[in-house]
Amino acid sequence: MSIRKHTLYNLIGYALPLGLSLVTIPIYIHLIGESRYGVLAMAWLLLGYFGLFDLGLGRATAQHIAALADGSAAERAQTFWTALVMNGGLGVVGGLIIWPAALYFFGRIFSIEQVLRPELNAAIPWLLLAVPLATLSGVLTGALQGRAQFLELNVISVFSAVLTQLFPLAVALFHGPDLSWLLPAVILARLITMSALFLRCRFHVFSGQPRSISRSLAKGLLQFGGWVTVTSLVSPMMEFFDRFIIGTVMGAKAVTYYSVPYQLAARTNNLSNAMSTALFPRWAGANVHDEKNLSALATRTLVAIMTPIIVAGIFLMKPFLALWIDSDFSAHAAVTGQLLLVGFFFNACALMPYARLQATGRPHLVARAHLIEALPYFGLLYIGLHYFGLEGAATVFGLRTFADCLILMFFAGDLREGVLLMRVPVLLLLCSLAVASRTVAWSGVCLMSTTAIFSVTAWWAWRNAPPELRRFLPAIRAKDKLKSTL
Repeated sequence: MSIRKHTLYNLIGYALPLGLSLVTIPIYIHLIGESRYGVLAMAWLLLGYFGLFDLGLGRATAQHIAALADGSAAERAQTFWTALVMNGGLGVVGGLIIWPAALYFFGRIFSIEQVLRPELNAAIPWLLLAVPLATLSGVLTGALQGRAQFLELNVISVFSAVLTQLFPLAVALFHGPDLSWLLPAVILARLITMSALFLRCRFHVFSGQPRSISRSLAKGLLQFGGWVTVTSLVSPMMEFFDRFIIGTVMGAKAVTYYSVPYQLAARTNNLSNAMSTALFPRWAGANVHDEKNLSALATRTLVAIMTPIIVAGIFLMKPFLALWIDSDFSAHAAVTGQLLLVGFFFNACALMPYARLQATGRPHLVARAHLIEALPYFGLLYIGLHYFGLEGAATVFGLRTFADCLILMFFAGDLREGVLLMRVPVLLLLCSLAVASRTVAWSGVCLMSTTAIFSVTAWWAWRNAPPELRRFLPAIRAKDKLKSTL
């Protein structure tokens, strides 16, 4: 199993949809308006949150099938069918719950122009179908992850992103910006994606094996998945709650000013997601010594790469938003985006102990960490949003991801090493934030400060990168030179 190759597959799978979204988001906002886009963003968030009806079975399937790497094909097939049948039932229950919940939220709480309410009410029933599609896709994805089929997974992921972005866009272009048509287009894209995942699971997981369900296996999957469910309940709530409160207090436009830079900042976690996903099946079958060594190497590699990326992102956020959308949008959203980037740096670092704890059969520790964080986060979020608006919400998000990173590292036994590794990057990020948020983009002061800080960042990253990474980069350059001479 090549961790480097699988990480690269995952990274490409995350990066290509990012490129597509960079093109489509301004078109969406132009075609359907900021308010409709805010509503659509909230609908996607609601769908993501009600994926908790998966009860952690997608992650449990990945962990169990990965641990059965040397087991029989019949055992893997039984795990697959047991999880799939359970998740199908859970998805139906979730769909029946999300309908009245969405009607109440969008009808009574969410602030939206009255002219949009009829089309929103017509769109909401489609959410009922989306939940079972999400829960079934979770098991299908987990099964392929457990079999380390990352190339095929990412091909399907890119295909799904293309469909999800282009189907609603085509509807907006040819039918008009009607939410009652936009949401069904998203559902259709998800149905096609689920079909593709099932066909690949048939080939890699259960081909030629009987379709059987085990009660004892179901109990074991639910026990593992139960703790993942606590995480799936609390963690998305902490991730999405800010936008629900923003929509309630400040309206749909404010959600757009927060959601667009949030989506950009979240993409910086593509590398950490790619690495942790590739390492998950390896951690699931590793001994304690190999597990710890893999974790240390992965975290050091991640921090060395992420620090320059986040520093560059902080300085580029303001001019990029102005160029990408317009200067007015940048004025409303740039500082919020810069603060979110710092938060996503900590989130990236936290993903390593998060995935490692789950892969090694300790999901209860991840759930415990998120339960510790939840109430303080909600209280601070209210204070930050009330007194400082969107920038306050973004700051509280960063404080929460910082605490999450430290707590998960503590539970994984890596706290001391993690703090020592991150102390210089944190200082560099705070310096970048202070300069970028208080200077005019492309001014002489900004350019000189950017050059100085980024030079120090690049020097630190190179000095502290693991030897494997320092050898890998010159090897790539050597290959490129060889190709250019042929």
